[in-house]
Amino acid sequence: AVTGADQIVTAVSLKDYGETTNIIGSIGGGTQSIDLTLGNSVTATLDTSTTTFTFDNPSATGTGCGFTLILSTPNNQTIVWPTTVDWKDATAPDLTGSALPAVLSFWTVDGGTIWYGFNASSANA
Repeated sequence: AVTGADQIVTAVSLKDYGETTNIIGSIGGGTQSIDLTLGNSVTATLDTSTTTFTFDNPSATGTGCGFTLILSTPNNQTIVWPTTVDWKDATAPDLTGSALPAVLSFWTVDGGTIWYGFNASSANA
């Protein structure tokens, strides 16, 4: 393992690249943190009630920070996104019923003040 300690590395060529996946597992409602220190690939299953997501520990302003969320649910569940997410046409994607599983991507360059949200793949993309 190499620990970069937030240092800048230049002229790097990566082969066979991978990211650590933060496997949240089943979420039973309430508030669920997506902690970016645990990985920039995230999987979760909504199984009951309303779930409110928070996006925690992004990179500092001036450094791009993104993550991908693979979200599934066996039923129609209510999702509340952070108010800092800027969706296309100012409307969060409809992820009910057959829309799941969905692949969503989020990106920020200002420490999470604004997150750009993208519906990368779902039945209702």
